[in-house]
Amino acid sequence: MFIEINDLKIAYQVEGTGTPVVLLHGWGGEANSFKPVFDWLSRSYQVYALDLPGFGLSEIPSTAWDASDYAKFLSAFFYKLNIDKAHLIGHSYGGRISIVMAAEEPEKVDKLILVDSAGIIPPRTVKYYIRVSIAKIGSLMRCCGTLGNRLADSIAQWVGSKDYQEAGPMRATMVKSVNQNLRPLLPKIQASTLLIWGENDTDTPISFGKIMEKEIPDAGLVILKDAGHFSYLDQLPQFCEIVTNFLA
Repeated sequence: MFIEINDLKIAYQVEGTGTPVVLLHGWGGEANSFKPVFDWLSRSYQVYALDLPGFGLSEIPSTAWDASDYAKFLSAFFYKLNIDKAHLIGHSYGGRISIVMAAEEPEKVDKLILVDSAGIIPPRTVKYYIRVSIAKIGSLMRCCGTLGNRLADSIAQWVGSKDYQEAGPMRATMVKSVNQNLRPLLPKIQASTLLIWGENDTDTPISFGKIMEKEIPDAGLVILKDAGHFSYLDQLPQFCEIVTNFLA
């Protein structure tokens, strides 16, 4: 089904009855990314899963957003659907949004579950700064007509990550988001927080989870064996059991 929020057409799903649970997918995902978890939790809770703006069937924002903008959108989603307070489960980029929401509007977050969450800026290496400099040169070439655009596209393919290469019209949002350091918000989170990480996650490494466990006042970290960045799919039965126990 669809709903209009801030002049954007947003796709979402809702099933079940009881305490609200909101599922927030990661970068490049959509509501169905959480389908097995959605189906499991909807037996006991009223579960919402949405295509975040710019993903799935939801419309793309007219300007570049960061996690703070997405959190404001989520607050408007709550208001529109008469959700006073909910459990939040955020994977990767959805974790970014959940962190901001929990820190800035704590009265709306019951329990918080961050799954292989983004939000920590890793130490920058010399190689990183070289790649950034080359990317900026590529952007400047776009002023030089068709040939400049071709060269800029080639440079983007060379220095950009897979997500960056595939971001298309969401590229500016991605750049804005990955440079937003959410670490200062962690001590402000009041909700009881469960951190779930795949031991083999290379996109958002376990070190992120350990920082969050240390700096969120009421947090615990669970590491899932033989799981990667999509730990909730790699170890689905174990994930669902852990989440069910935590929410209960």
